[in-house]
Amino acid sequence: MTKRYRIQFPPQQEHALTQAEAFFSVVEDGEPVKLRFHDYNEIFSRPGLYEQLFYDRLKCTSTQKVTELLERSLASELEGCSELRVIDLGAGNGMMVERLRGVGVSRIVGADIIPEARDAAFRDRPFVYDEYVVADFTKLSVEQKDDLNDWSFNCLTSVAALGFGDIPPDAFFEALKLVATNGWVAFNIKETFLDRSDDTGFSRFVRELIFSEYLDIYQLERYTHRYSREGVPLKYYALIGRVVAPIPDDFLDVSGIV
Repeated sequence: MTKRYRIQFPPQQEHALTQAEAFFSVVEDGEPVKLRFHDYNEIFSRPGLYEQLFYDRLKCTSTQKVTELLERSLASELEGCSELRVIDLGAGNGMMVERLRGVGVSRIVGADIIPEARDAAFRDRPFVYDEYVVADFTKLSVEQKDDLNDWSFNCLTSVAALGFGDIPPDAFFEALKLVATNGWVAFNIKETFLDRSDDTGFSRFVRELIFSEYLDIYQLERYTHRYSREGVPLKYYALIGRVVAPIPDDFLDVSGIV
């Protein structure tokens, strides 16, 4: 039986925080332990807490939404999910990949920067990943790149992991370069990242990529990613694209992103 946690949100007057700063408390041995929403190492170390917090309490829909749009895009090209060889960046404990397995994807490699995510994935979903790599994608060694390239990925997924400093633009770009030409890209981002008033590196990177000659967009849908602690819908975009030409190594430099 999955353990249930007693989760507490702070009083209303303490809500003047950004999404990245948001926190909650989990009661352990009668005492509240304060955790930020992005303290993934602490969250993943507690079995079932991630699912209870984000999916049960805050009604996250993103793994379902991105998977549905990816499946729809493949069907439009008369292709099936069983043909995908996926690298799942910011994999966490395997929520996205559980969905992908459900629609028939047969080869999936997880990647995350924290070992607690890999440990949680093998603890909670021991059979969903063919391999799980713990690495900083901004500092991949030649050997790591060779090992990853051996998988011949034709799809990159990244859900609820982009744009808050957890995965910087150059890390996402390194993963994107692993995807073969005619391969697929499926991810979600906060709606403000497509607004030109957002001048962060990741926001500029996504906009440059969307309007580049290297990616064809199949789906771009605005939807409710989840709810905030105070019940406000958090709007995201889900994006499905196809790599139609090799992306040059200097793409970030030429675009002025790094």
